Amino acid sequence: MDPNSVRQQWAERSGEYSPDYYAYYGPNETSELIRARLDAAVAPDASILELGCSSGRHLAHLREAGYKNLHGIEINDEALSVMEDTYPTLAEEGTFHIDSIENTVPEFDDGRFDAVFSVETLQHLHPDDEWVFDELSRITDDLLITVENEGGNGEEDEAEDENGDEEPDETDVNYVRDEFPLYYRNWNRIFTERGFVEVDSEPLDRDTLRVFRPN
Repeated sequence: MDPNSVRQQWAERSGEYSPDYYAYYGPNETSELIRARLDAAVAPDASILELGCSSGRHLAHLREAGYKNLHGIEINDEALSVMEDTYPTLAEEGTFHIDSIENTVPEFDDGRFDAVFSVETLQHLHPDDEWVFDELSRITDDLLITVENEGGNGEEDEAEDENGDEEPDETDVNYVRDEFPLYYRNWNRIFTERGFVEVDSEPLDRDTLRVFRPN
């Protein structure tokens, strides 16, 4: 699958893994884990960017915890209308870019955000677009958090895909529901090679949470 096809699938996504889907389930344990890492590292007025924010459930949780300078990138243009219905104050107060990550992040200044995070988003970025990781390193001033399915890549144990099926270590890509690709990557290696230090990690049910700071 080429990069444009991957982006188009997410831009037009409905049903499972769509903005409506995530709005229905709302903030979860991952939202709480991200907030806890932010609480320990940045001030309430920190500028925070979520990559692939969908309808905003993680950002809504951060807003309830007192964070106000919230930003998001989301490729599905239905996300903002769902956010306006589900989290109207977040939609009004936050800053949102309805476009792909690839088109948006090059426009930001160096160190633009105190914290940048992604939840099961960067794992869908096509290998041809891995230059984006350089851009994320450039725009992150203090804290970078990834919560991604690594599929055993960089972990000793096997991991589960989004179907709940175990995936072997040698698997580089898995087509979830035979529809869209999930690329397994070693996020420790990716960002330490770009000048970050991993300061925290935690294995979750199917993902690994990693926290990085610039070296």
